[in-house]
Amino acid sequence: MAMADSPEAVVIAGATTSPRADSDLNHTLRRRPSASPVAESDSLNDLVRDSGVDDSVGAKIGGGGDNGRIGGSDGSAESVNAVQDKKGLGENDRSGDPSAVKFAYRPSVPAHRRVKESPLSSDAIFRQSHAGLINLCIVVLVAVNSRLIIENLMKYGWLIKTGFWFSSRSLRDWPLFMCGLTLPIFPLAAFVVEKLVQQKCISEAAVVSLHIVITTTSILYPVVVILRCDSAVLFGVALMLFACIVWLKLVSYVHTNYDMRALHKAVEKGDATPSSLNTEYPHSNNLKNLAYFMVAPTLCYQTSYPRTACVRKGWVFRQLVKLIIFTGVMGFIVEQYINPIVKNSKHPLKGDWLYAIERVLKLSVPNLYVWLCMFYCFFHLWLNILAELLCFGDREFYKDWWNAKTVEEYWRMWNMPVHKWMVRHIYFPCLRHGVPKGVAIIIAFLVSAVFHELCIAVPCHIFKLWAFIGIMFQVPLVLITNYLQNKFRNSMVGNMIFWFIFCILGQPMCLLLYYHDLMNRKGKLD
Repeated sequence: MAMADSPEAVVIAGATTSPRADSDLNHTLRRRPSASPVAESDSLNDLVRDSGVDDSVGAKIGGGGDNGRIGGSDGSAESVNAVQDKKGLGENDRSGDPSAVKFAYRPSVPAHRRVKESPLSSDAIFRQSHAGLINLCIVVLVAVNSRLIIENLMKYGWLIKTGFWFSSRSLRDWPLFMCGLTLPIFPLAAFVVEKLVQQKCISEAAVVSLHIVITTTSILYPVVVILRCDSAVLFGVALMLFACIVWLKLVSYVHTNYDMRALHKAVEKGDATPSSLNTEYPHSNNLKNLAYFMVAPTLCYQTSYPRTACVRKGWVFRQLVKLIIFTGVMGFIVEQYINPIVKNSKHPLKGDWLYAIERVLKLSVPNLYVWLCMFYCFFHLWLNILAELLCFGDREFYKDWWNAKTVEEYWRMWNMPVHKWMVRHIYFPCLRHGVPKGVAIIIAFLVSAVFHELCIAVPCHIFKLWAFIGIMFQVPLVLITNYLQNKFRNSMVGNMIFWFIFCILGQPMCLLLYYHDLMNRKGKLD
């Protein structure tokens, strides 16, 4: 039937109808054969639910009784007749029975039977499907960005040069390339130290000292090479990222072996029970495991990892194609949009504040696109490709960080390899040594801030601490968004603050600051 007001509502709501008419109609409906008992039961369930009948009545509807019986002997006779009237009247209505139409569309049938919220109200908005609105946003984004691309090409022309991909200056960066090739020496040195302590050739204090020297040298060596060579910023950033990954993996390798060594000694003394973790220790620490760990898409060392059965070659090829496409999209946005905006801007902290705000807002959209493409290329495509080639099973490289309601949730979900490393080797060790939880969180942010500053300031040869300040500024934001989340339950206030800080204010401002400082440095050198 086309109308939502159903005949059973007349009976349930207590509307006055003729008992004889109801009896005759029900008698007629009961003689009507059912095509499928199960289908009839399902339709009855739907009719009861849609018509607003109490859930207890709907729960008593059985699956496939003879003659349209309702399952459960304690069912209400009125509800039974009402549901059967609904089904029968629907058929009569389609056949054009005037008496059925006259009975169904009574003015006394209640139109409002339950308390309901509007679909876009704050209590119901996240329980609704918004697929249509998402499609609308996609259409609007495509239309708006297509216009911007055409407008940009008409105004500036094609700005991408061949030097973006390869230039003669790239050949002068061979010291950085050689530095990257020699970084595996440090994991090999750490492995030798671990073998020496296993054979009891050196003391535990000597092991700690040697590992401190090895890990410190592994991060200072690339820093010295980059600072001594006037190389391209992009190559410097790539080398520093590689060096930071090696350092994080070395710390995890050393820390894990130290813990397994302590457990092994405790088992020998009888202070701990044997477990699979410590009984494997002397035999699991081999060069093959270390080599696999150094190339695996994880920062946390362990003797074995969950593995997949095979490599899907077709899947890998498709992901590689996507990686090439999105890398090209990033290059296009950087060269065609971000570079002209940055070059035509002034220092955001020197000059007209309105002009600086306009530049930051204009830069925020292309910067957001590049950031999202970077996330998709690295965390989804590249790490999954690497995991597939190595049959690495645990591929939770990120969670749904875009739904984070607080800044703390975002940092826990957007970069899972680093988050797991921080929890395993910074946060919990601090708690085990009696450090308060708040201080442990600050220490974790401090370590993250130092590495962010290294990856940006060293390649730029600028130490203004903009990246360090930006990361440490997350600590008060964590407190603010946690307070808002506790005060306004089930709200997205924290999520809005996160998107505003990261995509509109934080990253564009940091980009402008580093660009102008870099240009000032080059001007002084010239």
